[in-house]
Amino acid sequence: MVDLDSEVPPLPPRYRFRDLLLGEQGWQSDDRVQVEFYMNENTFKERLKLFFIKNQRSSLRIRLFNFSLKLLSCFLYIIRVLLDDPAQGHGCKELNRSCSNQNYTPGTIDWSPIIWVNRSLPLWGLQVSVALISLFETLLLSYLSYKGNIWEQILRIPFLLEIINAVPFIITIFWPVLRNLFIPVFLNCWLAKHALENMINDLHRAIQRTQSAMFNQVLILISTLLCLIFTCICGIQHLERAGNRLTLFDSLYFCIVTFSTVGFGDVTPKIWPSKLLVVIMICVALVVLPIQFEQLAYLWMERQKSGGNYSRHRAQTEKHVVLCVSSLKIDLLMDFLNEFYAHPRLQDYYVVILCPTEMDAQVRRVLQIPMWSQRVIYLQGSALKDQDLLRAKMDDAEACFILSSRCEVDRTAADHQTILRAWAVKDFAPNCPLYVQILKPENKFHIKFADHVVCEEEFKYAMLALNCICPATSTLITLLVHTSRGQTAPWEAFRQLTGTKQTLSRESPQSSEQWQKMYGRCSGNEVYHINLEESTFFAEYEGKSFTYASFHAHKKFGVCLIGVRKEDNKNILLNPGPRYIMSSTDICFYINITKEENSAFKNQDKHRKRHESKLSYHGASRLPVHSIIASMGTVAIDLQDTGCRTSSGPTLALPSEGGKEGRRPSIAPVLEVADSSSLQTCDLLSDQSEDETTPSDDEVSAGLEYAKGYPPYSPYIGSSPTFCHLLHEKVPFCCLRLDKGCQHNYYEDAKAYGFKNKLIIVAAETAGNGLYNFIVPLRAYYRPKKELNPIVLLLDNPLDDLLRCGVTFAANMVVVDKESTMSAEEDYMADAKTIVNVQTLFRLFSSLSIITELTHPANMRFMQFRAKDCYSLALSKLEKMKITEEDLWIRTYARLYQKLCSSTGDIPIGIYRTESQKLTTSESRETASQSQISISVEEWEDTKDTREQFNYRSNHRNSTSSDQSDHPLLRRKSMQWARRLSRRVPRHSGKTAEKISQQRMNLYRRSERQELAELVKNRMKHLGLSPAGYDEMNDHQNTLSYILINPSPDTRLELNDIVYLIRPDPLAYVPNTAPSRKDSFCNTVGQDTREETQL
Repeated sequence: MVDLDSEVPPLPPRYRFRDLLLGEQGWQSDDRVQVEFYMNENTFKERLKLFFIKNQRSSLRIRLFNFSLKLLSCFLYIIRVLLDDPAQGHGCKELNRSCSNQNYTPGTIDWSPIIWVNRSLPLWGLQVSVALISLFETLLLSYLSYKGNIWEQILRIPFLLEIINAVPFIITIFWPVLRNLFIPVFLNCWLAKHALENMINDLHRAIQRTQSAMFNQVLILISTLLCLIFTCICGIQHLERAGNRLTLFDSLYFCIVTFSTVGFGDVTPKIWPSKLLVVIMICVALVVLPIQFEQLAYLWMERQKSGGNYSRHRAQTEKHVVLCVSSLKIDLLMDFLNEFYAHPRLQDYYVVILCPTEMDAQVRRVLQIPMWSQRVIYLQGSALKDQDLLRAKMDDAEACFILSSRCEVDRTAADHQTILRAWAVKDFAPNCPLYVQILKPENKFHIKFADHVVCEEEFKYAMLALNCICPATSTLITLLVHTSRGQTAPWEAFRQLTGTKQTLSRESPQSSEQWQKMYGRCSGNEVYHINLEESTFFAEYEGKSFTYASFHAHKKFGVCLIGVRKEDNKNILLNPGPRYIMSSTDICFYINITKEENSAFKNQDKHRKRHESKLSYHGASRLPVHSIIASMGTVAIDLQDTGCRTSSGPTLALPSEGGKEGRRPSIAPVLEVADSSSLQTCDLLSDQSEDETTPSDDEVSAGLEYAKGYPPYSPYIGSSPTFCHLLHEKVPFCCLRLDKGCQHNYYEDAKAYGFKNKLIIVAAETAGNGLYNFIVPLRAYYRPKKELNPIVLLLDNPLDDLLRCGVTFAANMVVVDKESTMSAEEDYMADAKTIVNVQTLFRLFSSLSIITELTHPANMRFMQFRAKDCYSLALSKLEKMKITEEDLWIRTYARLYQKLCSSTGDIPIGIYRTESQKLTTSESRETASQSQISISVEEWEDTKDTREQFNYRSNHRNSTSSDQSDHPLLRRKSMQWARRLSRRVPRHSGKTAEKISQQRMNLYRRSERQELAELVKNRMKHLGLSPAGYDEMNDHQNTLSYILINPSPDTRLELNDIVYLIRPDPLAYVPNTAPSRKDSFCNTVGQDTREETQL
């Protein structure tokens, strides 16, 4: 192949030297053509069109000049009328006519005063000048607007009016005898109205105001009414020159009276032309004005639906936030408004709601309440349109909240809409703080630019998991983050706090139950923050350890210090431990009834009297809820188990008594500065627990060897790596199916696996990525290995699958709300399927601890529903736990606080208490009657069974109906007794018959429970499962549980109390390592933490 470079000969040296000297100039001699574009706009017509029509500002000036000309012509006409005196003649001398001043005679009309008027020469010159300019402008605009149809331009009403009012004046220039001819110049008011409409349109276009239909319609209506009145005034005044010779004021009076009433009769037209004009004007008004009013009413209704605009002046002088939602429900609205306006600093803020749908009737009624109508503005529009964002003045907003709809069938699609809204708001107003709620965790990384992101599934699954570890964790978090005032505040302060009707309130001081009063007092505790150097609570603890400050602040003031935040760091350190030294610049986060600023201190009484503020929540603290949840992995200390255990376990160890019997155990004091020798080592990274150093034979045989580390794979982008228990080797996928065997094992039910710990069953519709946040806290690194519960994922929940997965020996059953049932025609029916499923589980396995998710809080009353349980109808159903009898060696909450701070550095924040429920008189009688059923019925039994029945009766006398399912004989006998009672002839009185009827109902009720138990047992036998583990129905109607947040130091500890703790993070003080990561479910945050805690 020939080289291409060899085919092109090189240039001679002189050409190359010339190109070097001339450079780019050598190209100027080439054949280049200069092209000019948009030549059509360079014509004279296009330039005029650009100046008069297309250019916004110049066309606005032209229309303003035209409007001024029309007003000037009307003003000149009024001057001519005022200067005209009919007594001096009618201006017809030029025609040599006899124009003597004649009085009006009925039946005759002198037309000369109507045709001719007196017009002075200067006034005529001004009117001619105005007419010439107006006609020239009209002809020019008609020429520029010409589109091929000349008749369309000529037959327009504005063009015809211009010809009528301008051409006669031009004719009088060439024919002076017509100078005093009457010309209806007052009709220029309609041309002024037309020019005003065009001028306003150009004005709105120039200032880029698009939502101006309402203003335009109001302006058109007012201008139409004024033009009708002005035309009627001038017309009647001129026609009556041949009649009563009314003045302009008399004509004005007549028109106003006639249009507003039927007239008074003192001023009336005398000749038929003026009467005809009045009739015509009234007919025109009856046709034109209703049309204008109808259009105005339609626009007003549309504006009410769309919400109008939030003015720029208000946005710059007032403070407002924008709430963006896809659909607005009354529950969502009230929850947001109540929590937002809970802070006193936010009372002057306005809430602008931007929603693409119309307001429903409930929302409209609520927003009409004066408390909300003055602070809430509803705008119908989309966050994806810049025009709607401009209407809401998003660029001037203090914050923007974007909330997702939980009741969507396709939650991924709902997240996509939320993401687009967040992008649109960030693009339009990059400096506006953005708060976003997302549903699925895998979509969270799209909106990392937002200031705050809350993922519902992360939060939900973390709460469900922590409820499995410690009961009522969700209730604890709910009470901390929701605004309430506790029982100590006056009752009037609660009555209209939310603007809605309140039923039984948790803060109700009118409760007769002691536990309700204590629960009400403690439920008002919330999280606040304050600078240490400005605080009376914590200022004296500068330079001391965190645990010392927390214990003594609680002992002295009753406040619970739970965390701090350094001045130069945005992360909150929850219980940084006894090694953390308090600094004057630290921001302290504490739990209390109210913030310190609203409290008064009386040192002489050695106690503090708390004055409640109207609204408690300190919104500026911004304590993340998921940070609190992440700090409660092993938050429970079960005081019923006081045996000696290792210090790293979740139970308090009973201190030794030094060999002296009867001596009260002592508690070490809390040191101001941590001493390593005085603190119990709590290194959860090392294998110091008994279960880790000496694994059991069962664990060895099963091959369950755990290692602590980070999961090798992340389920979705944005999930934070979490330090937890891991298996050394990955389990094959085939072994994950519990009900089917594989080549590695042949187990087909949970019983065959021989789990030592009870199961945790999760009933969900699909295995989504959010389950990662459920598994992580249950496998957190700080949990002892022997306390790790097996987790079973149940994707379908018929009875057979429930029995196979081991529901009979499960510790907890977690029922996740199914996404396919969240959308319902009736809002509150979204939980119907979940409620019925939970009720079925409760009836079949009443001893099972069930944890479920509900969409609407009002449906909580249907959990474990009993139609005839009077106590549960009055109170919401609370979680229960078994009652055991153990002695407590710690008497009060203050001593427990001291013990925890001095030993392990834990911070207690509340108590989960279980008590016996007091039965009412009717319930006691019913229970007594149930316990005496066997005695009453046995009177009709044969004497041959007397001894057998007496032996049974002596065992049954002290039992309740729920305990009778333990005796197979009772079920057979009870059915026999019921049949006999039904066949007996009534031989007793009415009172005895009523008693027998009640006993019969109790027997049938008892037999129903027995048959449910038989149903489950027979099904287990049919599936080849052993029914030995099935716990028969036991109704726990005599116990209730509740939470005490930050109780007073002198609160007595009772049996079975569970204490919520925030434990120090051992990863925070690992020496000679890289900066520690903050575990997403770690108890606290260390000094070197990650930027955010994620669930």
